[in-house]
Amino acid sequence: MAKKDGKKSGKKNSQLVLRLDKDERDAFVDLCQEMDTSAAREIRHFIRRFMKKNADRDD
Repeated sequence: MAKKDGKKSGKKNSQLVLRLDKDERDAFVDLCQEMDTSAAREIRHFIRRFMKKNADRDD
């Protein structure tokens, strides 16, 4: 839902559950922490970039 000024509200209201190898997940979380970011932020960034890149695809 968008605010009146056109910006997104920033509230997250859905979850995506995925299964990963524990070692891979832990390495990813550790790397994100070293880079002063969060795993969730990086996954959201990937999803947005992927959607933008593929937005014009016809199914």
